[in-house]
Amino acid sequence: MERYSWGGYPNTQQQLKQLSSITTPLPKESFLPYGLGRSYGDSCLNSEGVLLSSQPCDHFIFFDKETGVLTCEAGVNLKSIIQHCLPMGWFLPVTPGTQYVTVAGAIANDVHGKNHELAGSFGCYVKQFELVRSTGERLLCSPSDNSDYFYATIGGLGLTGFITQVTIQLKRINSHKLLVTSEKYQHLNDFFTLSENADDANEYQVAWLDCTATGSKLGRGHFISGRHQDDGDLILPERRGKSVPLTSPVSLINNLSVRCFNSLYYQRQLGQTKILEQSYEPFFYPLDAIENWNRLYGKQGFLQHQCVIPKNVGKEAIKEMLALIAKEKTGSFLVVLKMMGAKSSGGWLSFPMEGVTLAMDFPYQGKQTLDFLHRLDAIVSDAGGRLYPAKDANMLPSTFKAAYPKWEALEKMRDPQIASDFWRRVIQ
Repeated sequence: MERYSWGGYPNTQQQLKQLSSITTPLPKESFLPYGLGRSYGDSCLNSEGVLLSSQPCDHFIFFDKETGVLTCEAGVNLKSIIQHCLPMGWFLPVTPGTQYVTVAGAIANDVHGKNHELAGSFGCYVKQFELVRSTGERLLCSPSDNSDYFYATIGGLGLTGFITQVTIQLKRINSHKLLVTSEKYQHLNDFFTLSENADDANEYQVAWLDCTATGSKLGRGHFISGRHQDDGDLILPERRGKSVPLTSPVSLINNLSVRCFNSLYYQRQLGQTKILEQSYEPFFYPLDAIENWNRLYGKQGFLQHQCVIPKNVGKEAIKEMLALIAKEKTGSFLVVLKMMGAKSSGGWLSFPMEGVTLAMDFPYQGKQTLDFLHRLDAIVSDAGGRLYPAKDANMLPSTFKAAYPKWEALEKMRDPQIASDFWRRVIQ
């Protein structure tokens, strides 16, 4: 079964066209720029037109190994950047939980990572890009040139035009390994204490939660922090992954499997603190080791719910959400909780803001799943938070418009030939 969004919901039939080069004219019909399809919901779908793939536009244009400034085409993926630049001592300044994302997709969704609290989002490291409009107009966009298009495009879900090439600033590192500390904690309150007292030298900080725990164990998990090693080698390690060969006819993610996994995963660490060395791939991209892991959710697919809630009310709102999830006996294997910082890319529709972000997956089981997610959405909205459009397939228009007041400004900047199912859904 072909899936054009990673979650497989909604299951929309699509026509995919390839842009053969960055100089190829754009189609005259309704289209949506499309990378590797790692957006979870319908922000990467255009059922009333075509998807225009940037994957053939995957060439490196220039890399300055002294300064770490890289210029490449839009379809270059993050894995290729790492493989090309890490041996020279450079790494991505910000990376999401998968390296199978194009650089244009990273801009369009203003992706963030485990170091957002200190480093901000991907858009903070974009120096400039070329944006092609359906009229054929080519705009070089930066904070000083065509700045409205620059900030509308960062986090703008691909709606302002087709990004052809990008210049970004990479980060100097001395080793492919990180020094990682994992601390086992007993309750959600402990997560906030650990976050508050975390050493800034550990740039990367994230927690895995047991979403099935209740009462005195609510929100228990592992707080994981890490930093690049000061010295070591820059040889790319080999990593052999596994694959889920077929889409399961039914979801293998259910109440029983989730409860068993969460309990075993929490108990896997015997001591309270564990310190280890890890290469960059298992640390940043644990799920990439299982190719097509989304197939485990079956033909109906799944929805991911990711929110960010202001810091001053984050603890109570997250408690309320986790209690509701445990009560409904739903949830996921990978529940991620982390703090976000104040550094902003300036993107008009960028998701990150200072606060605490919670992300989890839910198998699609019909209307009951959608209604349940709306209950979570209400907790987020009441707390002054917002949902991540790149992960969404269910947000109400009123929820989106309240959280992203610059949507009207972006609508005015949107290329008239570009549209998505997400955009049609939330601005109706």
